[in-house]
Amino acid sequence: MQKLYDTHCHIDFKAFDDDRAEVIKKAREAGVGRFMVPGVSVEQWPRLQQLANNYSSWRFGLGLHPWFIEQHSQDQLSKLEQALDEKPKHLLAIGEIGLDATCEHSELQRDLFIAQLKLAKEYRLPAIIHHRKTLETTHPLVKQHGPESGVIHAFSGSYEQAMKFVDCGYKLGVGGVITYTRAQKTRQAITEVPLSALVLETDSPDMPTCGYQGQRNEPAKVVQVLDVLAELREMGKESLSDTLWRNSCELFNDSQSASSDHVSD
Repeated sequence: MQKLYDTHCHIDFKAFDDDRAEVIKKAREAGVGRFMVPGVSVEQWPRLQQLANNYSSWRFGLGLHPWFIEQHSQDQLSKLEQALDEKPKHLLAIGEIGLDATCEHSELQRDLFIAQLKLAKEYRLPAIIHHRKTLETTHPLVKQHGPESGVIHAFSGSYEQAMKFVDCGYKLGVGGVITYTRAQKTRQAITEVPLSALVLETDSPDMPTCGYQGQRNEPAKVVQVLDVLAELREMGKESLSDTLWRNSCELFNDSQSASSDHVSD
C-alpha cells in the first residue's frame, strides 16, 4: 500500500472530538501513515501535545497563527521558547505561523512572524508558513529571517512565486486547491516545479477537495489530492507517493520507516 504523509491537518480541533479515532482509522486504511498537526495558539498547545502523545503517527508543531491574532501577545514568545527548550517528543516544526491580509493587527502579525522565524532558525526546525494574500510580503521575511527549510502551507500562486520559495530550500504544501480545475495558475505551477519541492496536505477540517464543498475535510481525502497530482505530473501514483513520502520525512527530519499506529492508554 502507498505511504502518505498528511503534512498539515488540524485533527486536534473540536470538529473531530466526536469521531477522532474513526477519522484516523479511515485515514490509515487509505494509506496515511503520518500526520503533522500544527499549533495555532498558546491556549491550544497543551491539548495538542496531550493528543499527540496518544498517537504514534502524530507529529506536531507549535506556533502563533495569524488567524488567532487577537489571542496573541509578544510575551507568548517566551512560552514558545520554553516549550522548544523542553524538546517534547515529536515536536518537529515551528508553526503554523505567517501573515494574513484578511486579519487585523498587521504590525503585530509581522513582529510575531519574524520572531518565530528566528526561533525556527535558532532551533533548526522547519517553519510551517500560512499566507493569505501575502506571498509577496512573506518571501523577503523568510529569506532574511527564516530557517533553512520549511513549507509554504496551501500554496496557491504562480510558478515564479513558487520558485522564490523553492530556491530558499522550502517545500510547497499541495492540497485541495489543485482538485479544482479553475485553479489553473496553481495547477500549472505545481506541474512545473521540481517534484522534490512538493508535499501533500489536507488542512482538515478546512479546505475541502472538489466535490466535497461545505463538508468537513479529513486526512483520508489526501488520496484525492494525490490522484490529481499524479494526473498533472503524468506519473504513476505509487512512484509519486514514494517520492512525496521521502520529501515529507526530509522536511521534518522524520524517520522514513512507517510503523503501525497505536493509541496509548
